[in-house]
Amino acid sequence: MAVAESTTPTPSMPGTSKPGPVELEVDPGLRGVLVIKDRAMSKIATAAAITVPGVVRQTGGLSKLTGRELPRADIAMGSDAVSVNLFLAVNWPCSVVELTGRVHNEVATSVESLTGYPLHEMNVLIAATTVPEEGAVPGISIPEDTAEQPVSQWTPPRTPAAAPAAAVSAVVIAFGLLALAFVVSREWFINRGTFESAPWIANSVEWASRLHWQTWLLPTAIAAVVAGVVLITTAMKRRAKTHVPLGNPNAGTVWMRPTDIARMCSGQAATVPGVERAHTTVDRKHAKVHIDTVGGDRDALITAVETAVQPHLDVLQRPVRLTVLAREIAAKQKVES
Repeated sequence: MAVAESTTPTPSMPGTSKPGPVELEVDPGLRGVLVIKDRAMSKIATAAAITVPGVVRQTGGLSKLTGRELPRADIAMGSDAVSVNLFLAVNWPCSVVELTGRVHNEVATSVESLTGYPLHEMNVLIAATTVPEEGAVPGISIPEDTAEQPVSQWTPPRTPAAAPAAAVSAVVIAFGLLALAFVVSREWFINRGTFESAPWIANSVEWASRLHWQTWLLPTAIAAVVAGVVLITTAMKRRAKTHVPLGNPNAGTVWMRPTDIARMCSGQAATVPGVERAHTTVDRKHAKVHIDTVGGDRDALITAVETAVQPHLDVLQRPVRLTVLAREIAAKQKVES
């Protein structure tokens, strides 16, 4: 209970001590309003995420100037809830399902306990991967009591996507409008007598009025039609998906880039005995692992690689077909590499 000190002096009897301040009850509604800024909420989310083993801080270079340090949180606050888009850098390789589950629980607990706002929605995006220092143990495990902690309900968000294809056209049109504004401003100053110069608009209109059929008009008209069709097509083109969703119930909605999925598959394939090098290409429906070996049972090696890689692809919400291609290299080529 809040108390306030009375500033009104209280008379005292001679020979007695002066009484202390009088405690008065204050209506909680008169104490003011607590406002939590998005920046403070972002600090809470990133501070909680960095405490999870496997999450690393990535900074330096241009990231300090552009504000793209990791971890980074984009906050959307409502009247009684908060949504978080959390961008992380993680040590690689690691168990993404376990790591993101721990991050989701840590951030949800910190946000709700420190601010009182329930976590309405949280998206975890693996924005970068780093190789841990020598001797570090990759991956984490989630304690049972932490994994079973209830978190606030979330609503499925939209899939992360690239910039619209019409962005380039919008930039070109914007520069064209700026050029038009410059020409109109120039004509206005000439008309007011601010300076003397040949008017561009009047001369252009006069030139166009004297214009007759020319051979270059047809290619110009065709180019204008093509440009219009291209602009309409790019405006209606859907944004390309940049991330792949994972099926992790403990972490809400978690996304990974196809590049990071390829690194994960290559890292697991390289741990199989007999594999010298591994390279993976991933698209929305296929994952192809190319391995180099110096000999041995080729079919058994392919089976071993499939066994090592497939469990890490099973965390994806949409199934991806795994194909392993083996190539035998000479021992001399191995020494040179």
